[in-house]
Amino acid sequence: MDIEVLLKYFARAMTLLLVLPLHEAAHAVVAKAFGDRTSDDRISLNPFIHLDPLGSVLMLLTGFGWAKPVHVEARNMRNPRAGMALTALAGPVSNLIAAFAAGLVKAWILSTEKGLTAVYDYYIFNKVSMLYCVYLLMEFLMLVNIGLAVFNLIPIPPLDGFGVLNYFLSYRQKQWVNAHFQEIQMGFLAFIIILNLDIIPDSVNPLYLARNGIYDLMWDDLLYKIPSKKWGWG
Repeated sequence: MDIEVLLKYFARAMTLLLVLPLHEAAHAVVAKAFGDRTSDDRISLNPFIHLDPLGSVLMLLTGFGWAKPVHVEARNMRNPRAGMALTALAGPVSNLIAAFAAGLVKAWILSTEKGLTAVYDYYIFNKVSMLYCVYLLMEFLMLVNIGLAVFNLIPIPPLDGFGVLNYFLSYRQKQWVNAHFQEIQMGFLAFIIILNLDIIPDSVNPLYLARNGIYDLMWDDLLYKIPSKKWGWG
């Protein structure tokens, strides 16, 4: 198996076992901060209390997936509207923080002589070193985590984006969503199926476009400046 393919799936497995638990624990931590302790048992980095079977399989196969939802009770919160919105937002934010941390490691590797040599050796001589594997793994971790943040911010229940959108909906709009919840869920299922059938090319897939746009902003416009300044690149 090609080393890039192997590392891509390894990055997804790492995200499944390390980052998805962080994502779900972040929901529970913010809910607790607002006064709801319903899901205190989910404040844990143990992956086995968070993983959802279907979401885990999709995470490994596509890089987009989900864990078991964290149950929260708005009535227990001091400020229910803001609490629910920020609790929903906490998960995707944790993914962006994880992506940024991976990007920092990638930038640090490229800022060292050994790291720069390892990257050049691969691209010029197709020589694979352990340091290059770590460099590439950090890149895939950035992409997977940004992809998770983008996916979860889709404003469709049960994704986190709907929890954020719900803050801005009027009572009448919330009633409409509740009345059409089954149809919305069926639409979401159809969306997942279409996503996994590769019907939409990556070049026009809004999820991939959003993911790549955030990646470019995080790496090209920000973190790449670290090695660029070190080596005096334009």
